[in-house]
This record gives sequence, structure tokens and C-alpha cells, in this order.
Amino acid sequence: MSMLTPQGLKGKQYRVTGNAYPRLGRPPRRGRRVALALGGVLTLGLVSMGGVQLYDVFTGKHKNTSAQACGGPSGRPLAVPEKSPAAGAPTTGAPAATGAPAAPAPGGTAVPQPGAVTVNVYNATDKGGLAARTADELKKRGFQIGKVGNAPSALDKKVPGSAQVVVGPGATGAAALLTTQVAGATSSEDARTDATVDLVIGDTFTALAEPAQAAAALAELTKPSPTPEPGHC
Repeated sequence: MSMLTPQGLKGKQYRVTGNAYPRLGRPPRRGRRVALALGGVLTLGLVSMGGVQLYDVFTGKHKNTSAQACGGPSGRPLAVPEKSPAAGAPTTGAPAATGAPAAPAPGGTAVPQPGAVTVNVYNATDKGGLAARTADELKKRGFQIGKVGNAPSALDKKVPGSAQVVVGPGATGAAALLTTQVAGATSSEDARTDATVDLVIGDTFTALAEPAQAAAALAELTKPSPTPEPGHC
């Protein structure tokens, strides 16, 4: 009889027989089951979303939606930002010089050919002969030359940069073309009603831009705006 058998009882009543033993396992955890269930739901959701996106990619369902996302409140594509005339850039909707073959510039401005632009060349510095030499060079480049002389009193000795281009409201395209000929030139408008353009030479002016540089500036000015890819603004 075993020492663990209580007195008065036979040991065989507590004797383990056979080769099967009771095994104790961990009690089931409710939190673990909930986590597994949530994980399964999330997995199914992600798989469903991926399938919808692939369907849209292959069918092109959202191409129009992407294009409208780049538009304004009316649904139309956003316009290219206009450049300020004070920086020598064109203004939207301004007509070119009369009868001039025009190249489109960003914002819708028409840039005329040099032969359609009449330029008045004025010298606002103390350096003699600048207006005449500049006018001759512009004529070689195809521009029509109007008046040549000293700057009017309103601008004489008052142009600190390389040059100032002055035009009326109807010649912003011509002003844009002329600013490509002078590095650092600015532009402004006055109340004139004709299409002539004033080139007022300033203190830092030395010479016109090289023809290759002027051509590169004109190409950049008239380069079409890139069309945004679908889904990108």
C-alpha cells in the first residue's frame, strides 16, 4: 500500500491503470478568438479593395474623375497662371500686332513676329549713342524702328535696371517678344492706343542679348504648358 493511500482504504482504488493519462490544457481565451475574427474581417476587406482598384485600372473607370480633380469649381481644367506684365511676361487675352503671324504663349497671349513690331528706342542713361546702336541692332533682327533719341523726362535717369519696355493695353505680346532681346528687362503699360513699343535703356544696359540667347528665351516663352498625367495635377 502506498504512503499516499488514506488509512482504511485499499490502495488499488487509487491505482492508475492503463496507458492513458489525463492531460490538462489551457483554458480557452475569449480575447484571442475575438482578435482572430477581427483579423479575418480586415483581411477580407483589404482583398476586396484591391480587387476594386484593379478593376478600375483595367477598365479606366476613374480617368474622367482624375481629370475633374484638377479642375476648378466649374469642372473645367485649371488655367495656366498668368505672368505679371511687370516681369516682362504676357497677359492673357491680349491681341498681337495687326497682321502679324503669331505664336501662342502660355496663358493665350499671341507673340508676333519681329517684322510686325515697331520699336521706339530711348536712352535714359548718360552714355551717348546707346539708343542709335541698339536701334540698328534691333533692325538687323527684323524689328521695325520708330523714334530714336533720349528718354522722356518721366523716365530719364530713372531706369535702374537694364531696360524698361512700355506698351499700351493692346501690345502685350509685342512687349513679351521685345523683353526676350534684353536680359533683365521689365515691362509696364501706359494709356497709348497704338501698337508701338518703347524700349527705354537703363543704367545697367550694355548690349542686346545674343541672338541664340534671345531665341532660347522666345522658345521658352512660347513653349506649350505640359498636360498633366491622369491622377496628377
